[in-house]
Amino acid sequence: MFLPLLICVSALANDEPAPSKPIKQASAKEEATASSGDETKASSKSKKANKESKADMAARLKEEQAADELAAKIADKLALIRKEKEAAPRVAPRPIVRSYAPPVKRPTSIDDTKIKATGGHAATAHWSYEGEGGPLSWGKLSPANAKCDLGERQSPIDIRDGIRVDLDPLTFDYKSSQFSVIDNGHTIQVNMGAGNYINVSGRSYGLVQFHFHKPSEERINGRGSEMVVHLVHKDGEGKLAVVAVLIERGKAHPLIQSVWNNLPLEKNEAVNALSNMDLSQLLPKGREYYTYMGSLTTPPCSEGVLWLVMKETIEMAPEQLSIFSRLYPMNARPIQKHAGRLIKESN
Repeated sequence: MFLPLLICVSALANDEPAPSKPIKQASAKEEATASSGDETKASSKSKKANKESKADMAARLKEEQAADELAAKIADKLALIRKEKEAAPRVAPRPIVRSYAPPVKRPTSIDDTKIKATGGHAATAHWSYEGEGGPLSWGKLSPANAKCDLGERQSPIDIRDGIRVDLDPLTFDYKSSQFSVIDNGHTIQVNMGAGNYINVSGRSYGLVQFHFHKPSEERINGRGSEMVVHLVHKDGEGKLAVVAVLIERGKAHPLIQSVWNNLPLEKNEAVNALSNMDLSQLLPKGREYYTYMGSLTTPPCSEGVLWLVMKETIEMAPEQLSIFSRLYPMNARPIQKHAGRLIKESN
């Protein structure tokens, strides 16, 4: 037991150094591993540098591609503009136009065509019997209508204080004739064939057309009627004479019924009747009348019209009155100023 201890003490006494632990040499494998690690780090750094180089190259390529695309777009736009400019028609120089003044036409009398188309009046701006185009505005719708505001002998009037004299007889020379019916937007109008005349004071007037108003435009001593029919005539000089026949409620009138039977379905489209009309049946038996100088009762309100208003009335059935009322409940111009005109009436 004590033998080892003695050996140690002996060693110490002899001052002999203790044996040291030998240093282990690195193996080839460990050196290879270390060398491989260094190479890996170097490779990683190289790849990182290479990656950064590729990103820069991609960015540069992208910028170059964008620049190329912009240049291509600009070139295409310039080519399109050039093509449109070449395709655009060249404006030819304006030709030299010599001034030309058309000959001035002198005013003529109203012809049959205009009378038939407009109820006895020259064509004018749109007008009506109420609203903005009503009678108070007729004179302002067109310069041609100036007489509607400024005329001194306008119609209709309240016929009163007539001078009783022996008037020349009013002679009607009416015969059976063809006719057509038209709704002209203002009234129902009947255009008659040629060959119907009146004679007054030695002057002959040919019948052109007749039409209706509701209520009557004329008044006699302040009293109006249910309706009135105006028979428009014209002489060889273009002067007009209008015969007014007042209509009261009563028995059915066969001639007026023949007009209603041919009413058109559309405005301004004439219906040619298959039968003829004897217009003398529209006249009252008595031939006494009032007469005065007036105007047309619709635009352009031309003056110089001879009015012949029959004293005796005719009748129309309530059913016949209602037919017209459905189309034109009111188409009468208001009463105009008397303006001191002379009115004659038969004894």
